[in-house]
Amino acid sequence: MIEKFSQDFYQNFIEDDRWKYIVDGLGNTIKITFFAVLVGILLGFLVAVVRSTYEKTGKLKLLDLLCKVYLTVIRGTPVLIQLMIIYFVVFGSVRIDKVLVSVLAFGINSGAYVAEIFRGGIMSIDNGQFEAGRSLGFSYPQTMFYIIMPQAFKNVLPALGNEFIVLLKETSVAGYIAVQDLTKGADIIRSRTYSAFMPLMAAAVIYLVMVMIFTYFVQRLERRLRNSDH
Repeated sequence: MIEKFSQDFYQNFIEDDRWKYIVDGLGNTIKITFFAVLVGILLGFLVAVVRSTYEKTGKLKLLDLLCKVYLTVIRGTPVLIQLMIIYFVVFGSVRIDKVLVSVLAFGINSGAYVAEIFRGGIMSIDNGQFEAGRSLGFSYPQTMFYIIMPQAFKNVLPALGNEFIVLLKETSVAGYIAVQDLTKGADIIRSRTYSAFMPLMAAAVIYLVMVMIFTYFVQRLERRLRNSDH
């Protein structure tokens, strides 16, 4: 049994340097996830501020309507379809880096969910906090930035952590537009060796380890934020 395991390991990873498919794919997965997270946070934050501002003050009605359309469309369609539309339709007539397309697609998709997470956090803060900020002479943006958002961030951190874990795993469909991510790298090895177990299990273990590492750091940050309240 050990000998067969060694043969399978050699055939799947050592022979013809097939391990490079995994390493290169992992690099693309991390790159896509990292930049998509940044896009998602920025977009989600802006949408959340617009929607919460409208709900609290009645201002920015047109922007709020556009944000609602964005949220409805993005949350109502599969991320794979969005990815393929952006690549084959939006950028179908131009040459563009597939990793960049993936970052845009996953970032736009994540932004819709992050927006609702942030909005829920903002709306959970008592109106007295807004009134206190205005009584201190802060403008609405200053009140939002200095008083509301720090408290809202603490409230939504666990939900944000879950969203980013979901985003990391969602990037596994990037192979549909021929991006060699971690999943695609494992599938390439499978197609060369006709052995599915070892490359796919390797990819699954790597995803699991990344999720565990990310979860650990999120929990550390949660504890630090809780301790700062005392």
